[in-house]
Amino acid sequence: MGKEWDASSIVSDLERGYHTEGPQRAVTGVSSILEAGEDDLAFCAWDDEKGISSISSSKAGIILCKNTLRGKTTNSRSQLVFLDNPRFVFVHFVNRARNMAVPRSISSTAMISQSAQLGDNCQVGPFVTIGDGCIIGNNAVIEDRVTLKNCSIGDNCVVQSGVAIGSEGFAYERDPGGSLERFPHLAGVVVGDEVEISANVSIARGSLTDTLIGDGTKLDALVHIAHNVSIGTRCQLAAGTIIGGSTRVGDSCWTGLNSTLKNTIKVGNRVLVAAGACVIGDVADDDVVAGVPAKSIKQKVTTGELYLMTGRQSGQS
Repeated sequence: MGKEWDASSIVSDLERGYHTEGPQRAVTGVSSILEAGEDDLAFCAWDDEKGISSISSSKAGIILCKNTLRGKTTNSRSQLVFLDNPRFVFVHFVNRARNMAVPRSISSTAMISQSAQLGDNCQVGPFVTIGDGCIIGNNAVIEDRVTLKNCSIGDNCVVQSGVAIGSEGFAYERDPGGSLERFPHLAGVVVGDEVEISANVSIARGSLTDTLIGDGTKLDALVHIAHNVSIGTRCQLAAGTIIGGSTRVGDSCWTGLNSTLKNTIKVGNRVLVAAGACVIGDVADDDVVAGVPAKSIKQKVTTGELYLMTGRQSGQS
């Protein structure tokens, strides 16, 4: 990470009630709690005997620990920082430090249309193609071999290698003789701010209305979004998710590995779709669905971690 960081600069203003124990330390790198050295920052997500043991044996310079372990563990080599959510503070700090260090540039092999618009401080990787009329927001990172057509990308977005956005979707009509004629795709794709799109994702342009990806949504590798789909804000779509045309997905939803959402259905807010599920009908707000075809299993959920995946506490409705 280059520079030295002390506990106060790591925690920043995220956790004002944090407490430290042990020698004052500064770190220049990060690592796992089991492999960290004296110059590394680490975190401990456990608050049981495993957490106590891991903290006491770690060689990390600074360890972010859960408040529930305060007074239960010691480590004379490390500075211990006790706070509510050490994992989140670790993630936020590392991302902040990385963003400060990333040089932004446009590759000489990128092909960018003269009518495309790029915001300030963008990074465009090798062999990227940005088509006519595309709009790329500020601080966007477009990695290598990405193809962008008929789309706008918001501020602070990341688009990883091999992504294709804005090609025509899959829709045909048969003529009287049975031959297939493609339905015209005349709309585009609108991607909001703070969206992250992982490798080899495909997002089709809309036919008569735009395909929409809401602010803060994250797409894992090999996700396919069909034409006219609307995805809400702060959703997480795990690898292999397929969403059929004209389906609407609400805010703060989670779709599991290799799940499928049929075309033209409506999925509510804060819905969790289990891995491998095949959703063929509408899903109400705050539901949990699983299986083929998918059915509600909300009443069987016993762990709060599932609810946290959709940004709510267990027991909320």
